[in-house]
Amino acid sequence: MLVELAPAKVNLTLRVLGRRADGYHDIESLVAFARVGDRLTLTPAAELKLVVRGANAGATGAAADNLVTKAAQALVASVEGLRLGGFVLTKSLPVAAGLGSGSADAAAALRLLARANGLALDDPRLFAAARATGADIPVCLDPRPRVMRGIGDVLSGPLNLPPLAAVLANPGVALSTADVFTRLGLERGEEMPRHDAAIVPAERGALLHFLGGQRNELEGPATALQPVVTEVLDKLRALPGCGLSRMSGSGATCFGLFESQRAAAAAARSLKQRFPAWWVRATRFG
Repeated sequence: MLVELAPAKVNLTLRVLGRRADGYHDIESLVAFARVGDRLTLTPAAELKLVVRGANAGATGAAADNLVTKAAQALVASVEGLRLGGFVLTKSLPVAAGLGSGSADAAAALRLLARANGLALDDPRLFAAARATGADIPVCLDPRPRVMRGIGDVLSGPLNLPPLAAVLANPGVALSTADVFTRLGLERGEEMPRHDAAIVPAERGALLHFLGGQRNELEGPATALQPVVTEVLDKLRALPGCGLSRMSGSGATCFGLFESQRAAAAAARSLKQRFPAWWVRATRFG
């Protein structure tokens, strides 16, 4: 049995650059990965199967529609004689939550199939299968900090960011990525004012200063659809030691950055005690 962690993808920043003629939106986002995620195993066999377990298994839908299954099928189409098998997904991350959990699961599936078939992780067929399955999957294939552009498929090289202690909090509501982008109200072909591409600092103090001057431009539309996101941001911001709170992706998960792992752990305990129905985790980005 082969095992992979599917870490949560966190958008530390997110700018919307415009809407393309095909309806997709161009973005620029600094992405990091948390030390929490789903767990995916593969037992190599001739037949493709998927079993989903865990706290959030009920929100994943039918196995045939799962991105794990779709990513495997996309790779089958380009790799002759691909050895498949039985996947077991332990679903810990919330779904439709701005953490790219489905994309992370699909990327983990592609890494497992690569290991089972002796494929290199930089095999272009893996990237092609990832891109064909979903816009966020390419950045999750090699889960290291990067800037992603385009619809998520134009990636910088990996960035050497310092570890960031953090708390993730989701109030238990789902947000459709399509609905949030639609709420922006951009017409096809409409572009936003352009700025120079951001240069991401590698030193902790400079990085925190940089992040403080950025934003997630989907927060406005997301909070219009689910006002509780504003409450999550405010509660994170009010916790001792929190230097920055922001929504990730299209929401509703938000993160707070803290001065230390100890401060983040204490903040997570406090938040969970006050809001026991929320999904709350202390973690680290990197």
